[in-house]
Amino acid sequence: MREFSVPATTEVGPDEALPDLLAANVAEVGDQTGFRVHRGGAWHDVTWKEFADQVAGVAKGLIASGVAAGDRVAIQAKTRYEWAVIDFAIWAAGAVTVPIYETSSPDQVAWILSDSGATAVIVERDEHATAVESVRDQTPELKSVHVIDDDAVGTLTQAGKDVPDSELEARRATLKADSLATLIYTSGTTGRPKGCELTHGNFLFEIGNGMSLLGRFLNVDGSILLFIPLAHVLARVIHVGAVKTRTVVGHTPDVKNLVDDLGAFRPTFVLAVPRVFEKVFNTAKGKAEADGKGKIFDKAAQVAIDWSRAQDTGGPGLLLRAEHALFDKLVYGKLRAALGGRCLGAISGGAPLGERLGHFYRGIGVTVYEGYGLTETTAAASVNHDEGLRIGTVGRPLPGVDFAIAEDGEVLIRGGIVMRGYWKNEDATREAIDSDGWFHTGDLGELDDDGFLKITGRKKEILVTAGGKNVAPAVLEDRLRAHRLVSQCIVVGDQRPFIAALVTLDEEALPGWLESKGKDAGLTAEQVRDDEDLLAELDAAVKEANKAVSQAEAIKKFRVLGTDFTEDNGMLTPSLKLKRAVVMKEFDSEVEGLYAR
Repeated sequence: MREFSVPATTEVGPDEALPDLLAANVAEVGDQTGFRVHRGGAWHDVTWKEFADQVAGVAKGLIASGVAAGDRVAIQAKTRYEWAVIDFAIWAAGAVTVPIYETSSPDQVAWILSDSGATAVIVERDEHATAVESVRDQTPELKSVHVIDDDAVGTLTQAGKDVPDSELEARRATLKADSLATLIYTSGTTGRPKGCELTHGNFLFEIGNGMSLLGRFLNVDGSILLFIPLAHVLARVIHVGAVKTRTVVGHTPDVKNLVDDLGAFRPTFVLAVPRVFEKVFNTAKGKAEADGKGKIFDKAAQVAIDWSRAQDTGGPGLLLRAEHALFDKLVYGKLRAALGGRCLGAISGGAPLGERLGHFYRGIGVTVYEGYGLTETTAAASVNHDEGLRIGTVGRPLPGVDFAIAEDGEVLIRGGIVMRGYWKNEDATREAIDSDGWFHTGDLGELDDDGFLKITGRKKEILVTAGGKNVAPAVLEDRLRAHRLVSQCIVVGDQRPFIAALVTLDEEALPGWLESKGKDAGLTAEQVRDDEDLLAELDAAVKEANKAVSQAEAIKKFRVLGTDFTEDNGMLTPSLKLKRAVVMKEFDSEVEGLYAR
């Protein structure tokens, strides 16, 4: 078994807990800005003391409403400032936060509330409250429902006005490093979601060791605009880490206005999933082509990639430096402006970014640091950073974390970031964490001599062709999704004679492409799925993707679908992972058509 570890830089004391982070900020820098809140079309500063006062007010309200130490309290809302207040308030009340995605269905909400035994839930709007009420009979422990848009923060603060500060001190005394901080339900591509038990110690170990690697970005002079859901463990860890590093935090729930929000907030650091970075690139490329500057953009992109690659092989030559300087003025500056103009770097997680795109962003001056982890490992288990950067990998283990590659290629993780277990599910816990403390991720990977990890696929998603060839679909899917016309794809071929794929079209990119080909920009995906020009373009994208694999693993045929895979139609999880079984069932006839003689 191949192993690699990095010594811890931070240890967590037995009595430490997350409320200590906020208390330290209030005591030491209480009048400094901790958050910026978007209200009335402008961003307004909120000091650490103002934030802490709101947290205390809501915590007292929760106590007055009957929340006891150790109780589970759920939050269902988009990414917004109130999410932060409520999260820290739940901890201040000695309780446990249970995040629920804002888009979750009533059945999913019912399962999480009933399985966690939540005694209170704070939702964003009346529609959510109505959904909760519709499943009340399935949630016997639930006592109270509060609605953020109906001033839940103010109402709870008023309700708790007679609760003394000494009660908050008593609640803090109930918390230890091994106390449960949150139950995060894995979105699950099959079966019922399982609740991951993450402790205060898990979070403190993660941010204590992880944030030390990102000190150039997350610090008192830095700022971050969060837009991915706070129900996702990665956003949550960065959020709590920003409190530790005293980085100014802003929130925006609507990615439709993301470019405008980035321009107004001007963050120094961005956290996103690969799809966001792909969209920025593809939108810029599409705009350049529409303006007749497609060849210039392609040249600029290649120069950025070549310049980045040269950083790892002795540095760029004179010609490449000159070209890079020219395109920095003509092209790269505009791309940096789309991220707010002050962005020094970014973290990408959730899926592979791709080596080419990684080099492109470093080449334009915004290095994207890829990391890897799961809900069960309190988000990042590894990350690239300034002192350890290898584009195309997900970095080295965090300090204090051990990696191993099992005989069958599975990635194993051990350390203070690994969850306590699955809530009320001892069998699943024993299956996931072995007697030596190794968490079995279900991911396949390779570990090089310097400790850099590359993820190559999922154990359960490996396809075995009729000829006996093992194929990891993620490699091909990630490369295909990088094409601007492709929204989603699924690689198929289990027990089939060859590998094939179903492809969906990006509805935002399609009109511009149609116009560039002299076609009606109003045509839908269903109407153009058999268009010869479209198929030729996608065929080229498939050939490009196939360069990553052997001939036996290559996609031989593909079909374009008339509808996309989305969270709304149940084909993607909230973290945008494919629900393969659902997609395969829904498009069974399309798959059969690929193999019809």
